[in-house]
Amino acid sequence: MNTFFEELRVQRWDDHRYYHHCRINQSLHLISAMAFVVSYVLLFIDPPLAALLAWLVSMTTRQAGHFFFEPLGYDHVNKATNEYKEEIKVGYNLRRKVVLLSVWACLPLAIFMNPGLFGLLPEHDNFADYLRAVGYAWLFLGAAALLVRTVHLFFIKDVQSGLVWMTKILTDPFHDIYLYHKAPIQLLRGERFAPMSARHVQ
Repeated sequence: MNTFFEELRVQRWDDHRYYHHCRINQSLHLISAMAFVVSYVLLFIDPPLAALLAWLVSMTTRQAGHFFFEPLGYDHVNKATNEYKEEIKVGYNLRRKVVLLSVWACLPLAIFMNPGLFGLLPEHDNFADYLRAVGYAWLFLGAAALLVRTVHLFFIKDVQSGLVWMTKILTDPFHDIYLYHKAPIQLLRGERFAPMSARHVQ
């Protein structure tokens, strides 16, 4: 159990130091994390609404921070190229995210063109039901993305690494709130990038 939590700490720290230099990105992660926490609560009340909130607010703000604001050049703090960081990324690197987000973006069109999506979803005859069908599809997509990458890690790394990553993803909203709750204020103070040291471990 000690090695599990040590690996969780390392995965969290590597994710932070490699991919969260920019205070704008950190602030967007804070918004994303708070929306995810609300989505977690909604999962027990209205699952499709939870998925709509998670994908439309949490995922868009989270990924916008990575794609548009995080530096993609050479990382002088960690002495690593972006290509190296993408290669060793435990979870979804930018290339995998593009594939996942492409599927996410295509699902609403597929459901609109084929109500019920070959019997996999409830059929819709009005806009509200259409949104709920999309919500269910995105809920299944999120669960599949989590499970597929976890099982993939079982084979390319080991079972513990996969379970650690899954734990990290599921608890990231709470950890991000703890980690980045001051980011908006720091950004308003003019601190565009966080002072980081590769030797400083959280």
